[in-house]
Amino acid sequence: MEKKDTPKNSLEALVSLCKRRGFIFQSSEIYGGFAGFWDYGPLGCEMKRNIKESWWRFTVRDREDVEGLDASIIMHPATWKASGHLDTFSDPMSMCKGACRKLMRADQIWDVFAESAISEALSGMLTEAGKIASWCKGKGKSVAPGLYTVQHPEYLEKIFERLKTITDVKELFVLLATPDGEADVLPCPNCGGIMTEPRPFNLMFKTIVGPIEDPSNVAYLRPETAQAIFAEFGNVMVSSRQMPPFGIGQVGKSFRNEVTPRNYIFRSREFEQMEVEFFIKPDEAVELLHGHVAQLTDATDLSEPQPDWGWECWHKYWVEQRKIWLVKNGLPEASFVEYWQKPDELAHYARACVDIEYRFPFGVQELEGIAARSDFDLSRHQEHSGKSMEVFDEPLKLAVKKLSEAEKAAFREKVIAAWVARGKTPEAANAFLDRLFEGRYIPHVIEPSAGVDRMALAMLCNAYEEQALVDEKGKEDVRTVLHLAPAIAPVKVAVFPLVKNKPELYALARSIFKKLQRRYNCFWDESGAIGRRYRRQDEIGTPFCVTVDFDTLEKDGTVTLRDRDTMKQERISVEALICKLDDLIFG
Repeated sequence: MEKKDTPKNSLEALVSLCKRRGFIFQSSEIYGGFAGFWDYGPLGCEMKRNIKESWWRFTVRDREDVEGLDASIIMHPATWKASGHLDTFSDPMSMCKGACRKLMRADQIWDVFAESAISEALSGMLTEAGKIASWCKGKGKSVAPGLYTVQHPEYLEKIFERLKTITDVKELFVLLATPDGEADVLPCPNCGGIMTEPRPFNLMFKTIVGPIEDPSNVAYLRPETAQAIFAEFGNVMVSSRQMPPFGIGQVGKSFRNEVTPRNYIFRSREFEQMEVEFFIKPDEAVELLHGHVAQLTDATDLSEPQPDWGWECWHKYWVEQRKIWLVKNGLPEASFVEYWQKPDELAHYARACVDIEYRFPFGVQELEGIAARSDFDLSRHQEHSGKSMEVFDEPLKLAVKKLSEAEKAAFREKVIAAWVARGKTPEAANAFLDRLFEGRYIPHVIEPSAGVDRMALAMLCNAYEEQALVDEKGKEDVRTVLHLAPAIAPVKVAVFPLVKNKPELYALARSIFKKLQRRYNCFWDESGAIGRRYRRQDEIGTPFCVTVDFDTLEKDGTVTLRDRDTMKQERISVEALICKLDDLIFG
């Protein structure tokens, strides 16, 4: 059968498949749904579990320098004051003053407009002033009731000539929405009214702890998993007998009160994160211990961590580790890009940040980020809690003791100059060095942070394909297939008896299914033609199908193993089947 690949379909086709086959459902759908919340069905929860398990195995279990943590969702409110979330964790929000009165993020207004019915309508009328006028007097009343020229069509006469020359739909929208066409005014993409000036809106969900609803009992659902790691840094370090460089990994739920959740599960109000806070020695401590700090170059070998690495090497190392994991789990390197944030885009405490971006159907968006966060987080928690977040490093203290007073003075002078060049004060540098010479420092942090839901969406988008097939008779058909990596696929193996009305064959197939089920998530299907059963499994991403037929029962005892992507089949013994599947799924 000849195969003709077709372009990957839009997000709408994937959303439809995900609901129909039990990957993802709208939360509370029987009550009309609840925006920003999603439920993962039988296949979706298996896929999410596989993503988290793969990340945990690669990032925590297979390493000696990363420990695990599972912290509570609600923490002491002082945590969020220390981290800055209470004061700065906000989005610029605007409200429509027109017909719809909707609230939305000011920085997303034009993105929402690009997908709106107003944009679609105006795009088809550019430079056609007559059509624009007719639309404002007719259909525009239902599509954009808040638009100025819909409410005041007489204004169209004043701008009639300008309407003939505008070729940009955003510029046209602003002209129709405002009496003077001010470029700095934001029209509402839902109704055409005017948006208010942006104001900050805190994204944390409030809750009450205890029986009395009082301001003193206000707490928050965590907006990220990272702060619990910082708060438990000392406990984990002592109990696990670790010293920097080492990390703490966590997978867990976070909550953000997004006013305009959108793009399916990409931006929602309840989501899961996979984060590592990797604690490293300050570069100054590395230099005292080893006499130098390894410089990051194109020739630096990042395959294995080295004791003389500074923050730049560690940061780039974790970028490469995340890329290795992504490729291993089915995202080709060509499908994502590294975006190194520019200095003016960085958080004030960050020394570098890389966004790994993926081309979703709705545009290129961040999939995960790897940030070098300096010692900001632990320092803030030390300041606000009064509890020391310092590490005592005995080898460091001994290394300092070996220095002469002149060497220590020269080192101090060099460090102070470097700190001042980065905008810090000599007093801060001296205080840091005084503690450093005693063998004490607050670790710096490299933070790889990924969203489980975004990762699942990227993998589904990358995997989804509709293939045009042509059989030997020239008949065309379409095969929908999810090319999910075997380790991520919700079902690893499907087992089919060729027929169900032959008891011996049926019983043999069931015994093989039970044996495989002890190792993998398997699917049993006994109804319909084999070809139809294959298609059902292709659509949910099952990488391998095993068919038990008459040859299995009466001749050589072999079964048919069919590959999802190539559709090729081979005969293999039941004894060899498990070894081969182990290698294909986990190898």
